Amino acid sequence: MQDYNPEKASVSENISAGIIHESNETTHISIIDAEGNMASITTTLNGGYGSKVVVGGAGFLLNNEMDDFSVKPGTPNMFGAVGGEANAIVPGKRMLSSMTPTLVLKNKKPYVVIGTPGGTTIPTAVFEALVNIIDFNMNASDAINKPKFHHQWLPDEVLVEKDFNPTVIKKLQAMGYNIKEGGTIGRTEVIRLLSNGKRETAADKRGDDSVAGF
Repeated sequence: MQDYNPEKASVSENISAGIIHESNETTHISIIDAEGNMASITTTLNGGYGSKVVVGGAGFLLNNEMDDFSVKPGTPNMFGAVGGEANAIVPGKRMLSSMTPTLVLKNKKPYVVIGTPGGTTIPTAVFEALVNIIDFNMNASDAINKPKFHHQWLPDEVLVEKDFNPTVIKKLQAMGYNIKEGGTIGRTEVIRLLSNGKRETAADKRGDDSVAGF
Protein backbone atom coordinates (compact mmCIF):
# COMPACT_ATOMS: atom_id res chain seq x y z
CA MET A 1 0.00 0.00 0.00
CA GLN A 2 3.04 2.32 0.20
CA ASP A 3 2.60 3.50 -3.40
CA TYR A 4 -1.22 3.51 -3.36
CA ASN A 5 -2.78 6.67 -4.75
CA PRO A 6 -6.57 6.97 -4.37
CA GLU A 7 -6.61 9.70 -7.08
CA LYS A 8 -4.90 7.67 -9.80
CA ALA A 9 -5.46 4.29 -11.47
CA SER A 10 -2.78 1.69 -10.77
CA VAL A 11 -1.01 -0.31 -13.47
CA SER A 12 -1.93 -3.93 -12.69
CA GLU A 13 1.33 -5.46 -13.96
CA ASN A 14 3.27 -3.29 -11.51
CA ILE A 15 1.48 -4.87 -8.54
CA SER A 16 3.01 -8.05 -7.13
CA ALA A 17 2.64 -10.11 -3.98
CA GLY A 18 4.19 -8.67 -0.87
CA ILE A 19 6.81 -10.34 1.29
CA ILE A 20 5.40 -10.97 4.75
CA HIS A 21 7.75 -11.90 7.58
CA GLU A 22 6.62 -15.08 9.31
CA SER A 23 7.82 -15.33 12.91
CA ASN A 24 9.14 -18.43 14.67
CA GLU A 25 6.23 -20.79 15.22
CA THR A 26 6.64 -21.62 18.91
CA THR A 27 5.12 -19.86 21.90
CA HIS A 28 5.37 -20.22 25.67
CA ILE A 29 3.41 -19.16 28.75
CA SER A 30 4.46 -19.35 32.41
CA ILE A 31 1.72 -19.23 35.06
CA ILE A 32 1.38 -19.20 38.85
CA ASP A 33 -2.10 -18.99 40.38
CA ALA A 34 -3.21 -17.56 43.73
CA GLU A 35 -2.60 -20.89 45.50
CA GLY A 36 0.93 -21.22 44.13
CA ASN A 37 0.16 -23.85 41.48
CA MET A 38 2.60 -23.50 38.58
CA ALA A 39 2.24 -24.28 34.87
CA SER A 40 4.92 -24.01 32.19
CA ILE A 41 3.52 -24.58 28.70
CA THR A 42 5.39 -24.58 25.37
CA THR A 43 3.53 -25.27 22.14
CA THR A 44 4.66 -25.13 18.51
CA LEU A 45 3.91 -25.47 14.83
CA ASN A 46 7.68 -25.98 14.35
CA GLY A 47 8.26 -24.52 10.86
CA GLY A 48 6.37 -21.69 9.16
CA TYR A 49 2.67 -22.67 9.12
CA GLY A 50 3.64 -26.14 10.39
CA SER A 51 2.57 -28.92 8.04
CA LYS A 52 0.40 -26.39 6.19
CA VAL A 53 -2.62 -28.59 6.93
CA VAL A 54 -5.66 -27.02 8.59
CA VAL A 55 -8.01 -29.18 10.66
CA GLY A 56 -11.37 -29.05 8.90
CA GLY A 57 -14.04 -27.29 10.93
CA ALA A 58 -11.55 -26.36 13.68
CA GLY A 59 -9.44 -23.70 11.99
CA PHE A 60 -6.01 -24.53 13.41
CA LEU A 61 -2.84 -25.81 11.73
CA LEU A 62 -1.09 -29.11 12.40
CA ASN A 63 2.61 -28.91 13.19
CA ASN A 64 5.44 -30.47 11.20
CA GLU A 65 7.44 -31.81 14.12
CA MET A 66 8.23 -34.98 12.16
CA ASP A 67 11.26 -32.88 11.19
CA ASP A 68 12.51 -33.37 14.75
CA PHE A 69 13.11 -37.05 13.95
CA SER A 70 16.35 -38.04 12.21
CA VAL A 71 15.50 -38.81 8.59
CA LYS A 72 18.86 -40.55 8.42
CA PRO A 73 21.99 -40.39 10.65
CA GLY A 74 24.17 -37.36 10.02
CA THR A 75 21.51 -35.38 8.14
CA PRO A 76 20.61 -32.06 9.81
CA ASN A 77 17.03 -30.91 10.28
CA MET A 78 15.72 -27.40 9.59
CA PHE A 79 17.50 -26.07 12.70
CA GLY A 80 20.83 -27.67 11.77
CA ALA A 81 20.56 -30.27 14.52
CA VAL A 82 22.22 -33.56 13.55
CA GLY A 83 20.70 -36.77 14.91
CA GLY A 84 21.46 -40.48 14.84
CA GLU A 85 19.78 -43.88 14.96
CA ALA A 86 18.45 -43.24 18.47
CA ASN A 87 16.14 -40.57 17.02
CA ALA A 88 15.06 -42.57 13.97
CA ILE A 89 11.40 -42.63 12.92
CA VAL A 90 9.64 -45.59 14.58
CA PRO A 91 5.87 -46.18 14.97
CA GLY A 92 4.60 -45.13 18.40
CA LYS A 93 7.79 -43.24 19.20
CA ARG A 94 8.13 -39.59 20.24
CA MET A 95 10.71 -37.47 18.49
CA LEU A 96 13.56 -35.62 20.15
CA SER A 97 12.35 -32.17 21.22
CA SER A 98 14.08 -29.00 22.37
CA MET A 99 11.04 -27.87 24.36
CA THR A 100 12.06 -27.17 27.94
CA PRO A 101 9.10 -26.04 30.07
CA THR A 102 10.59 -25.98 33.57
CA LEU A 103 9.42 -25.80 37.18
CA VAL A 104 11.93 -25.14 39.97
CA LEU A 105 11.34 -25.88 43.65
CA LYS A 106 13.30 -24.36 46.54
CA ASN A 107 13.07 -26.17 49.87
CA LYS A 108 10.26 -28.24 48.29
CA LYS A 109 8.22 -25.11 47.59
CA PRO A 110 7.45 -23.36 44.25
CA TYR A 111 10.28 -21.01 43.28
CA VAL A 112 10.57 -20.48 39.50
CA VAL A 113 8.40 -21.26 36.47
CA ILE A 114 10.17 -20.69 33.15
CA GLY A 115 10.26 -21.57 29.46
CA THR A 116 10.79 -20.14 25.98
CA PRO A 117 10.34 -20.67 22.25
CA GLY A 118 13.41 -20.81 20.00
CA GLY A 119 13.94 -24.21 18.39
CA THR A 120 17.28 -25.75 19.33
CA THR A 121 18.17 -22.64 21.36
CA ILE A 122 15.40 -23.34 23.88
CA PRO A 123 17.44 -25.43 26.40
CA THR A 124 20.28 -22.90 26.17
CA ALA A 125 18.05 -19.89 26.85
CA VAL A 126 16.28 -21.57 29.78
CA PHE A 127 19.55 -22.84 31.30
CA GLU A 128 21.28 -19.46 31.03
CA ALA A 129 18.31 -17.67 32.63
CA LEU A 130 18.23 -20.20 35.50
CA VAL A 131 21.98 -19.79 36.07
CA ASN A 132 21.45 -16.02 36.18
CA ILE A 133 18.71 -16.41 38.80
CA ILE A 134 20.07 -19.23 40.95
CA ASP A 135 23.84 -18.73 40.76
CA PHE A 136 24.10 -14.97 40.12
CA ASN A 137 20.94 -13.91 42.00
CA MET A 138 19.78 -11.66 39.16
CA ASN A 139 16.29 -10.23 39.12
CA ALA A 140 13.81 -11.55 36.55
CA SER A 141 14.43 -8.76 34.04
CA ASP A 142 18.23 -9.10 34.01
CA ALA A 143 18.06 -12.89 34.04
CA ILE A 144 16.12 -13.09 30.79
CA ASN A 145 17.28 -9.93 29.02
CA LYS A 146 21.06 -10.17 29.40
CA PRO A 147 22.78 -11.19 26.10
CA LYS A 148 22.75 -14.92 25.39
CA PHE A 149 24.94 -17.36 23.48
CA HIS A 150 24.23 -20.78 21.98
CA HIS A 151 26.22 -23.83 20.82
CA GLN A 152 24.51 -27.00 19.59
CA TRP A 153 27.51 -29.21 18.65
CA LEU A 154 26.92 -28.90 14.88
CA PRO A 155 27.42 -26.57 13.13
CA ASP A 156 30.59 -26.04 15.17
CA GLU A 157 30.03 -22.40 16.02
CA VAL A 158 28.96 -20.24 18.94
CA LEU A 159 25.94 -18.08 18.14
CA VAL A 160 25.89 -14.78 20.04
CA GLU A 161 23.34 -11.99 20.17
CA LYS A 162 24.31 -8.59 18.75
CA ASP A 163 24.77 -6.96 22.18
CA PHE A 164 27.05 -9.73 23.48
CA ASN A 165 30.19 -8.52 25.30
CA PRO A 166 32.90 -7.90 22.63
CA THR A 167 35.71 -8.57 25.12
CA VAL A 168 34.32 -12.03 25.86
CA ILE A 169 33.97 -12.67 22.11
CA LYS A 170 37.66 -11.87 21.53
CA LYS A 171 38.70 -14.18 24.37
CA LEU A 172 36.58 -17.01 22.95
CA GLN A 173 38.03 -16.46 19.48
CA ALA A 174 41.54 -16.59 20.96
CA MET A 175 40.62 -20.02 22.37
CA GLY A 176 39.66 -21.19 18.89
CA TYR A 177 35.89 -20.79 18.99
CA ASN A 178 34.09 -19.84 15.78
CA ILE A 179 31.82 -16.96 16.74
CA LYS A 180 28.74 -16.09 14.68
CA GLU A 181 26.59 -13.07 15.39
CA GLY A 182 22.93 -13.89 14.87
CA GLY A 183 19.45 -12.83 15.81
CA THR A 184 17.74 -13.19 19.15
CA ILE A 185 17.99 -16.34 21.27
CA GLY A 186 14.66 -17.27 22.81
CA ARG A 187 11.92 -15.14 24.31
CA THR A 188 12.02 -16.39 27.86
CA GLU A 189 9.01 -16.14 30.16
CA VAL A 190 9.82 -16.42 33.87
CA ILE A 191 8.10 -15.91 37.22
CA ARG A 192 10.02 -16.10 40.50
CA LEU A 193 8.47 -16.34 43.96
CA LEU A 194 10.38 -14.15 46.40
CA SER A 195 10.89 -14.95 50.07
CA ASN A 196 8.52 -12.12 51.06
CA GLY A 197 5.67 -13.80 49.16
CA LYS A 198 5.73 -11.43 46.20
CA ARG A 199 6.05 -12.63 42.59
CA GLU A 200 8.70 -11.19 40.32
CA THR A 201 8.48 -11.34 36.53
CA ALA A 202 9.42 -9.43 33.39
CA ALA A 203 8.64 -9.38 29.66
CA ASP A 204 11.48 -10.51 27.39
CA LYS A 205 12.81 -7.56 25.37
CA ARG A 206 13.19 -9.78 22.28
CA GLY A 207 9.52 -9.69 21.23
CA ASP A 208 6.05 -8.42 21.98
CA ASP A 209 5.97 -10.37 25.25
CA SER A 210 3.88 -9.21 28.19
CA VAL A 211 3.12 -9.95 31.84
CA ALA A 212 -0.15 -9.77 33.75
CA GLY A 213 -1.34 -10.32 37.29
CA PHE A 214 -4.79 -10.41 38.80
